[in-house]
Amino acid sequence: MRRIWLAIALGSFGLFSGCVVGPKYKPPTASAPPAFRGQEGAAQNASIADLPWWQVFQDQTLQQLVRKAIANNLDIRIAATRVEQARELASQARSQYLPGAGYEAGVSGGKNEAAGAPGPNGGNTRGAALAGIQATWNLDLWGKIRHMNEAALAEYVATEQGRRGVLLSLVSSVVQGYYELLELDLQLEIAHRTADSLKGSLKIFEARLEGGTASRLETARAEAALASTAAQIPDLERRIALKENEINLLLGNSPGSIQRDAKLASQTLPPDVPAGLPSTLLERRPDVLQAEQAVRAANAQIGIATASFFPTIGLTTIFGRMSSPLEDFRTGRNNIWSLAASATGPLYAGGSLRSRKRQAVAAWEETKLRYEQTALGAFRDVSNALITRQQLEAIRAEQIQAVKSGRVAVEIATQRYTAGKSSYYEVLTSQQELFPAENALAQTEFNRRLVIVQLFQALGGGWNLKTPEWGGTPALSTPPSPGPSN
Repeated sequence: MRRIWLAIALGSFGLFSGCVVGPKYKPPTASAPPAFRGQEGAAQNASIADLPWWQVFQDQTLQQLVRKAIANNLDIRIAATRVEQARELASQARSQYLPGAGYEAGVSGGKNEAAGAPGPNGGNTRGAALAGIQATWNLDLWGKIRHMNEAALAEYVATEQGRRGVLLSLVSSVVQGYYELLELDLQLEIAHRTADSLKGSLKIFEARLEGGTASRLETARAEAALASTAAQIPDLERRIALKENEINLLLGNSPGSIQRDAKLASQTLPPDVPAGLPSTLLERRPDVLQAEQAVRAANAQIGIATASFFPTIGLTTIFGRMSSPLEDFRTGRNNIWSLAASATGPLYAGGSLRSRKRQAVAAWEETKLRYEQTALGAFRDVSNALITRQQLEAIRAEQIQAVKSGRVAVEIATQRYTAGKSSYYEVLTSQQELFPAENALAQTEFNRRLVIVQLFQALGGGWNLKTPEWGGTPALSTPPSPGPSN
């Protein structure tokens, strides 16, 4: 029996290698541009995405926040459970390559029965026993199991890429939230400084009003300007508290404050941010790789649907012992064994099998289109970040000049008013123009740092980090600084 079983197994494997139906997988393609639009200079292999996040974002407080988020964030833990589920599903699919075995045993005793079932035995009272092992194996002649394994493995790899995408998104979200918090701190500082300046002007107007050299209109206008500016202070404090709560959610914490000592201007920018080659982006960005695995799984589903047209061939074997009466159980004549083969297949299914295959083909076409769409979106994201970074430098230069000129205007207007050479209108106007100019510059300083975050994420930053390495190490958290970019 062992020889027969071995011969059948070897023959089945021979058939298995030559009868697989369904299309072979071919990786999807996307037309990559020779260089990213907005990229300065010639395209090169080096990319800012080659660096781990702690070498790009070097603020020590920020690094602590990111590490805590990676350790405690619930989205990361959810993604990990999805990976575990996909791993076990792949293991279940792989187990179908092997035969399944089970056992059966039973003892009974009674009159006109056999193994617990009614049966005439001449009215005798006797016992019965059954003990056996059964094995079944479905031969994968047409590659159905192989395609099922391919689909399960692709889904497993896709969940791994999904977890990498969650890690990258989490790092980017924490860094962006931290920069937004520093920007709000700067705006609050500007609001307090502007309110103090308006208070000084109001005191001058009130003094001149008491001296009879000014009208009530001047003090009323100054009071209105002060109140309008002061009203923004509690709103900024509210927004700061909400942003702190948002960051704490990413950290897996309850709402609370975020300790920080840094200023927005102290956040250094890399002097150079190479984007690399567009073709390599398709091999690094998690959502693109995840979309590719979806194409692979959909291709395997076509193979599964195609194999459904062919018969399923199975082998079954039984070995054991059965005896009635019970006392004959040990005798050799009660041994049982069996080796059987079966084939089952469809004759008529009302067109459902063809419809299933057409559905699988259409789903495969959809995943290919989604892959192309994801790739185009990736190219767009990188280009947008590069163009934005370039233009922000020009915007910042003009805004710096606007703030400098505005401060000079406030100083001169105040001096002229005190000397009686100008009206109060010049003082208030110059102060009210300086406030939005300083806020606009603060927004641009934030955007200059935000665009680095967006570029790092768009390029699939940290693509060469294994999952356990995303938390970084203290030794790697303080690399030589590339120097600030002002």
